[in-house]
Amino acid sequence: MARNSFITTNNLKHSPGRRSALQTLLGLAGVLSAAPFVVRWQSAQAATPAAPYTHRLALLIGNGDYPVPHDLPPIHKNVMDLGEALAYRGFDVTQAMNLDENSLQITVNEFVKRVAQAPADAVTLFYYAGHGLQVDSNNLLLGSGANPTAPRRDLLARSLVLQQKLLAALPPKPEALNITVIDACRTDLRNALGDGEGLNQVEASVGSLVCFSTGAGKPAVSPASADQNTFYTAALVKLLRESAGHITFNDLFRMVKEEVETTMLTHPLAAIRRLAQKPFIADNVRVQVPLMVASAVSGGPVAPRMLPEEEAAWQAIQATQWPVDLLRLCKSFLETYPDSIQARSVLVYQVGALQALTVLRHKEVKLFKTSFVLPEPLPTSQQADGNADLNRAARGDKDAAARIARLYRGLGGGQAQLRYLGWLQYAGGLGNGIASYELALYYREVAQPLLAAQAEARAQQLGYSPPRALGHARK
Repeated sequence: MARNSFITTNNLKHSPGRRSALQTLLGLAGVLSAAPFVVRWQSAQAATPAAPYTHRLALLIGNGDYPVPHDLPPIHKNVMDLGEALAYRGFDVTQAMNLDENSLQITVNEFVKRVAQAPADAVTLFYYAGHGLQVDSNNLLLGSGANPTAPRRDLLARSLVLQQKLLAALPPKPEALNITVIDACRTDLRNALGDGEGLNQVEASVGSLVCFSTGAGKPAVSPASADQNTFYTAALVKLLRESAGHITFNDLFRMVKEEVETTMLTHPLAAIRRLAQKPFIADNVRVQVPLMVASAVSGGPVAPRMLPEEEAAWQAIQATQWPVDLLRLCKSFLETYPDSIQARSVLVYQVGALQALTVLRHKEVKLFKTSFVLPEPLPTSQQADGNADLNRAARGDKDAAARIARLYRGLGGGQAQLRYLGWLQYAGGLGNGIASYELALYYREVAQPLLAAQAEARAQQLGYSPPRALGHARK
């Protein structure tokens, strides 16, 4: 791994809060500090700024200092291990621990400013591990020292609102990538088993990838040991360290999702298997950024070469926009080239194509092969993104499907309306609760209350809670 400079500051406001005996012992040993602190790793690997995607910034916030029994012992290890893995991938990493609500807001504001001042092709990553919850459709990142069981009004005052203060504040990245990772967790398995309120579904802005460690509306669990990572962060650190450099961040986070699901579903503890997390991804990325920092000479990462016929098969997979064809091509590729450098990505696409095909077979989804086309006429500026979304939709990307639906929205003619509805149904079937709620609003407008109720129930099942004004204004 590349050598890194190590800078520490301790000028953030101290956050009060009762600590567990284990955390206190760790603090006395110099392993875990009760006071907020910021650590910065500056990667020595970064290439010249002339190469694409070499400017990489990351802010990692870990809040583990909460009143007992709500403290989260693994958080310090999460932040330190992930910081090291990201520095290896060329990120300039800032790590902050145990921030109260004021320090949390200040630190996030400073990061947003750094992102705004970064080059247009900069890659940025925000990570939060700690308590997260939903109040009035808002996703809250809870400040250190706060009690997560406090009245909701108090929680709002002690938290940072994810949607407004971070996601909406980050500038769009059409030429690069903003990544947001939220590993909101808890150690109390009994409460988690009975908890139906997790984070709310969100949509990613242009150039953004938003990842939650578990499905919207669901709890994520944390080990009670400071010597272990949480399930999601453990998978992320492992794959950042082990994945080949040509793997893109989009594919990486889908691999993390599969790793978490497999690990928890096969866990020896029945309670963990019952709480197996299905990580949430909202994807609106416009360019594919590889893990490898680009070479200043070549201007891009150099992946091992494939045989000509292998390359042709890979390109055919990349261009396919119908799930049935994609599934066939993926199976053929993996049988013919099981050791290919692209085998792991093809496996991800195969899983997505299987999910897509399952959804298309539902009688409620009125979408057919002839529907996997873009509306005409479509402005030239939208055609490239539209075709990319068709490719993603064939791989089971719920957000790409919703974006295609909205291309048809507002167009005249019955055919466009049918495709708008079909794509919303498909997006909802793939797990997009926001698309399901949009479908419910449409059915209300055309006086089909039964279909509206079914679509709204589906949105709630998927973990989407509409803002109060939106939820009541059009009923």
